[in-house]
Amino acid sequence: MKVMILAAGRGERLRPLTDHTPKPLLHAGPKRLIEYLIEKLVDDGLKDIVINHAHLGEQFEPILGNGERYRANFEYSAEVTGGLETAGGIIQALPLLSNEPFLVVNGDIWTDFPFDTLAKINLTKEQLCHLVMVNNPAHNPAGDFYLNADGLLSLEGEPKLTFSGIGVYRPEMFANHPVAKLALKPFLIEAMKHKRATGIHYQGQWSDIGTVERLTSLTKQLDV
Repeated sequence: MKVMILAAGRGERLRPLTDHTPKPLLHAGPKRLIEYLIEKLVDDGLKDIVINHAHLGEQFEPILGNGERYRANFEYSAEVTGGLETAGGIIQALPLLSNEPFLVVNGDIWTDFPFDTLAKINLTKEQLCHLVMVNNPAHNPAGDFYLNADGLLSLEGEPKLTFSGIGVYRPEMFANHPVAKLALKPFLIEAMKHKRATGIHYQGQWSDIGTVERLTSLTKQLDV
């Protein structure tokens, strides 16, 4: 299974740090945020990785290289100034991904999630996406989507869980859409309306490193 790491965001809430460094390239403890993800993916057997970039994107390839030192193979999807948002970035990168389901991971999270479990799942033709949901963090107390007992995701129902930024997608979910600035949520909602979005609830370690405070907290955790 191919993997796409989303690394094109501006990281406004992490300014001024992100004025000079893209958010996924910020250090948390001894390593950069994206390096923890890369090493976990590789350890779980996922070595073919596409990385998109926009904000200060010229920094990624010189720092990360072609993936050899991580025992991986990297391909890069450079976006226009300002980026294409999540769905737009995926659509542009489709030629670098495969005709099979692929894994997408936000580049600004830290987790111990076992990615190999997603590589082993077999999406049915009815499933357009399979999302990893987590307990609601303090900054998103209302959650995002409801996960029912059958594993279907929907906008209706309580309690809602938070979308982790980890998901497996069928390429046809994005087929016939032009490369443009497009958010992912409308695609997810459309899949849910047709009962074609499934998920799992992961209760292990997961953090969205979206603010300086959360970056500082993770750094303290990793430095212990």
